[in-house]
Amino acid sequence: MATTDRSPDNLPEGDALAAKAIGPASAGVKNLPRRAIGIDVGGTGIKGGIVDLPTGELVGDRYRIPTPKPATPEAVAEVIDTILHELLHRKGAPSPDDLAVGVLVPGIVIDNVVLSAANVDDSWLECDAGQLLAELPGQIYTMNDADGAGLAEARYGAGVGRTGTVMTITLGTGIGAAMVHDGVLVPNAEFGHLEFEGEIAEKVASASARERADMPWDEYGRTVGRYLKHLERIFPPSMFIIGGGISKRSEDFLPYVEGLRAEVVTAQLQNNAGIVGAALYAAEQTALTDG
Repeated sequence: MATTDRSPDNLPEGDALAAKAIGPASAGVKNLPRRAIGIDVGGTGIKGGIVDLPTGELVGDRYRIPTPKPATPEAVAEVIDTILHELLHRKGAPSPDDLAVGVLVPGIVIDNVVLSAANVDDSWLECDAGQLLAELPGQIYTMNDADGAGLAEARYGAGVGRTGTVMTITLGTGIGAAMVHDGVLVPNAEFGHLEFEGEIAEKVASASARERADMPWDEYGRTVGRYLKHLERIFPPSMFIIGGGISKRSEDFLPYVEGLRAEVVTAQLQNNAGIVGAALYAAEQTALTDG
């Protein structure tokens, strides 16, 4: 599929105005640095990388450290500090004077404050991550982990060139969701916590739910399909992108996802999506702040 130029100068008049009304992260933001750093806080590991923003590719290998137990904000901040120190001393790292750092957190994040802790230590509730990480170098911005993955897939992965609403669904311990509309992220879509078939959705359709129930792949695919139909009735997208670790086995269950109006595809960036999306988000926020 050919990539559509969605910069404000090449959009129809109405869409151009929408792109200039920049949301949390938008393809209309210009003058980004060449590189930024993304850090993804997960339940088992915290990983970071240097991202080349024009291509969305990592510069060198990811650097990963196991998530501390318990994963309190203070303990996680120490690991982030260590990862950032390692990356900044690598060849090709951004200059400290022009450094944007994005950090993904597994929870609702508004203005750098964490407002949910469904799959993370309860001590994160009401934590101001901006203050927590304020002593680290660079301009640091935090966002929901699924939002980071979804933003990366929309800009660099399976959603490139798609207009309208692209929804990324990550299937793992829980279910993460991200919506990007015409290049603008609509943040904190907690669709894994919707009621679905009498339960919280992630208790029925997540990868961990499949493992707990020892569910055959064909049955799991049909379950995911019903869940996506449920989402389609509420927030109909033009495309569903299926991510999370289980996406590596998409051929085992996606053939059983049928009857949807939206196209259903597998995420392309996989384990690097969060890092890439975090770096892009931080670079765009820095550009908006400085601009």
